[in-house]
Amino acid sequence: MPAASIGGVSDDPGTGRDGDAIVATAWQLAEAEGWAAVTARRLAERADVDLGTLYERFADRDAVVAAVAVRGFADLAAALTAARVAVDRPPEVWPAVTAAYLDFAYANPEVYDAMAAHTPDLTLGADQAPETVAATFAELRAALAPLAAGRDADTLAELGWSLLHGMVMLTRGGRLRPEAQEQREQLLGEQLFGSP
Repeated sequence: MPAASIGGVSDDPGTGRDGDAIVATAWQLAEAEGWAAVTARRLAERADVDLGTLYERFADRDAVVAAVAVRGFADLAAALTAARVAVDRPPEVWPAVTAAYLDFAYANPEVYDAMAAHTPDLTLGADQAPETVAATFAELRAALAPLAAGRDADTLAELGWSLLHGMVMLTRGGRLRPEAQEQREQLLGEQLFGSP
């Protein structure tokens, strides 16, 4: 099956040594200094490729950001899968997946921003959403489906994703009480999606 492409970026935009190096370098540079620091010249220099190679692989900076976002969704989906399969009892799955999601988002804030804010084409509802986006949603759905109790599992997963994303963004923006962070995470993970 061919990889989906959004804005010229496939599900595996880093195929090949140069592509992998460019995506990994952009990720590292963005996390260290922010997306404003990810310029073509700095990226080519740090990835040890010439500018011509960079532009052969990626049309522009937006394509690099999208490639990092696609890779971020792949890593997030893998983290959610690992969390889901590591627990034995269905009621423990959503709390484990919640913790893995929040850990990824807080550990990779610039990449998370690329995934959630800087790449509007990478949405679940897009005609050709990359498989990594769909895989992330599928993991959230798998974690919440046992708690659906007659409710639509897709809608429940969308709500769960929305709540996780909102918590991440409000926490990072300093808009929530820091002393209540653990309580919020526990409520979201263990109580909010109980049976109706």
